[in-house]
Amino acid sequence: MKVYIESYGCTFNQADGQIIAGNLLENDIDLVDTIDEADVVIVNTCYVKLPTEDKMVHRIQKLQREVPDKKIIVGGCMVEIDPEKLEKIGPNISWIGPHQLSKSASVVNSTYCGDIVRETGFSKESKVNVLKVSDDSLIHILQICEGCLGACTFCCTRFARGPLNSYPISDIVADARNAIEGGACEIQLTAQDTAAFGRDSGEKLSDLIKEVANLNGDFRIRVGMMHPKNILNDVDEIIDAMKHPKVYDFIHLPVQSGSDKVLSDMRRGHTVSQYKEIVSKFRNEIPNLTLATDIIVGYPTESDEDFDETVELLEEIKPNLIHLSKYQHRIGAISSSLKEIPHQTMKKRSKFLSQIKEKITEEENVELVGSVQEVLVIEKGSKGGYIAKTNSYIPVIVDDVELGTFVRVKITEATSTYLKSELL
Repeated sequence: MKVYIESYGCTFNQADGQIIAGNLLENDIDLVDTIDEADVVIVNTCYVKLPTEDKMVHRIQKLQREVPDKKIIVGGCMVEIDPEKLEKIGPNISWIGPHQLSKSASVVNSTYCGDIVRETGFSKESKVNVLKVSDDSLIHILQICEGCLGACTFCCTRFARGPLNSYPISDIVADARNAIEGGACEIQLTAQDTAAFGRDSGEKLSDLIKEVANLNGDFRIRVGMMHPKNILNDVDEIIDAMKHPKVYDFIHLPVQSGSDKVLSDMRRGHTVSQYKEIVSKFRNEIPNLTLATDIIVGYPTESDEDFDETVELLEEIKPNLIHLSKYQHRIGAISSSLKEIPHQTMKKRSKFLSQIKEKITEEENVELVGSVQEVLVIEKGSKGGYIAKTNSYIPVIVDDVELGTFVRVKITEATSTYLKSELL
């Protein structure tokens, strides 16, 4: 029997796909690179936004239509968030919930034999120190906890990932050590909210970062998304940990809105002033910090004045990376009971912020032209050359280098999303 897996969405879900693959391999099930070779196809879904939902639905329907001889299994967030729709579009499809990955081989075997098997529900099963199969040996995704402590009104992912479940630091460090000894040069600490790590177990993110960073080897650590309300509990220690030379000078700190009223409506649990205080502390202690943030444009209660406050915040703090999303109702989310703002208003606001985003990020990158950077080469470019990351986690295009190495380059050109360089 041969299985093809395709994973969508966030880093965490990509790692789930690697765990599914590892479980199959451990149970002597062959993995293949194309659907044509496969007997069974696993679609590891993302469901975070409406366009993504539409993409998942269309993909599942297309597979059933175009390869009716293949057995289809759906995994990922859709399984827990929207089982009604999944049942409707694929009544003969098996499911693997995101907390049931250890049962992947069993589901595959039963499905291949003609049964419909649906493993769902929450568990405390650890996702560290398990076999993962990845196409990329240089980047190791390390899930440090699953679930969150949030109650954001716009979010449906929390219904799939459940309450916070942190994994022991000792287990995470052992996983990282094995990956580094196996050739990984970038360790990505990931979670729905890395700042929530340990709030259920008594351990701390800052201690975790330090322990991983102190492992032997030439590597870098990228710390994943942190919720502002949870970083407040350990901000000074986290900053101290992130000063370690093996940790990228990078934080992903979503603010979502520049309006305290909207933040309150979203139940974000932090204010704009608290957010700015966190950013100020990080930038004072880590001067070359790259700040990434997220903005939801057009939340149902966002007035023109609220939007103006978001514009003002972005122009004040000038994030290096800005992820923009137009608000859309999500199944089960509290805000879905509210009336959406007019589409044209949302489109206008989104376009305006997109222009600001491009201006800010390009200005930040242009300042690096002429500088000399030490970069880590992590992947081949899709259009030639190689992609490396500066110590501030900014992508750099470089030629004639070896994957997995640190090299010195001079920055020659900047765009709003990446840098170009010449090898020194």
